[in-house]
Amino acid sequence: MTLSLTSTASLHGTVNIPRLGLGVFRVKGGPEVEQAVAIALELGYRHVDTAVIYRNEEGVGRAIAASGIDRSEVFVTTKLWNSNQGYQSALSAIDTSLGKLGMDYVDLYLVHWPKPEHTADTWRAMEEIQTAGKARAIGVSNFLPHHLDQLFETATVAPSINQIEFHPHLQSPELVSYCDDHDIVVEAWSPLKQGTIVDDPELSVIADAHGVTVPQIVLRWILQRGVVAIPKSVTPIRIAQNSDLYGFELSDAEMTAINAMDRDERVGPHPDHVDF
Repeated sequence: MTLSLTSTASLHGTVNIPRLGLGVFRVKGGPEVEQAVAIALELGYRHVDTAVIYRNEEGVGRAIAASGIDRSEVFVTTKLWNSNQGYQSALSAIDTSLGKLGMDYVDLYLVHWPKPEHTADTWRAMEEIQTAGKARAIGVSNFLPHHLDQLFETATVAPSINQIEFHPHLQSPELVSYCDDHDIVVEAWSPLKQGTIVDDPELSVIADAHGVTVPQIVLRWILQRGVVAIPKSVTPIRIAQNSDLYGFELSDAEMTAINAMDRDERVGPHPDHVDF
């Protein structure tokens, strides 16, 4: 599979999302997030994923503006938080996020977690947000098949992406298959299992064989699976390593071995047990 840092996935044939991006979950607003985004952009990243709950949208926007890179060349994602779900609240929330980012639009706006009692009204607002040009594409995050079934009961626009916890120890095959069947791109948050994946001995063997790090093996596996990845780091060398995935390729046997590592093991909340 030929991949590069400029490789993209198509969202319903209208918007292209870079397959690798920088996630900024738990990155402090201000200088920390501004430096991380600036370094990533200098290295060639063109995809940044933030959220209102991360409290760093302002810094992301400042770093992109200061980079000198045309806004149209950077793919920006932000997300609707749970307390802002509902029709009118969602319409207001995107304006707040755009104001913090200092942008007229985002490339992708996601419903951060499923809240079944608000799904219909929230998604109606999401569709209007896209129609108004405030988001080029809309999608969801952490939705399981039954959450998507509920959304489809009233949706006139299908979600273009589902951002889920995804790594070798949590592969959610039924959910991934559902998304594939419905033309929904899968995007991996916490692709490195919040850093704990580096301790996996089987992955270490594969990494040693290629002369790369375990995170590089995992990210390459994700990309070869056709999944979008947004690893988070504030360390310059790791931001660089996370983008250095294109000088090697995993064999079919290595892909099969990693596919067999699924443990259904989460580091984040289960979407059915969200109480925030």
